Amino acid sequence: MKKNYNYRKNAVFISAFLLLVSLASLFSLLAPGGKEGGYTADIYQNGVLIRSIPLDDAAQNGIFTIEGEGGCVNEIEVRSSGIAVISANCPDRICVRQGFVHDSRLPIICLPNRLVIQLRPASEEGSEVPDIIAY
Repeated sequence: MKKNYNYRKNAVFISAFLLLVSLASLFSLLAPGGKEGGYTADIYQNGVLIRSIPLDDAAQNGIFTIEGEGGCVNEIEVRSSGIAVISANCPDRICVRQGFVHDSRLPIICLPNRLVIQLRPASEEGSEVPDIIAY
């Protein structure tokens, strides 16, 4: 009987530990980070930076259109805390369905129109330190 109790006790401790690790990792993924300086949205088309917009600047809020080669058109809306593609003439419109992006975890990408919107922390403006080095 005592041997069975030790297995249950160990199983409870291991389960509790795994639950705590899972909750901690979930919290770190969902917790907002990097809000001290806000974000800057870099808009690229065909791999070329065409516009940088600081999202914490209220004067930059509004809607504008980006037209590319071949008649591709993306309509982009900027709010104080996020950016989104609200209209596109691409066939699948995945970029439109993605909605507003508020942090740098996931960029907005429209492959048919070759448009990428990447958010980066505004504190990286003057830093020349690479985020990765490859040989």
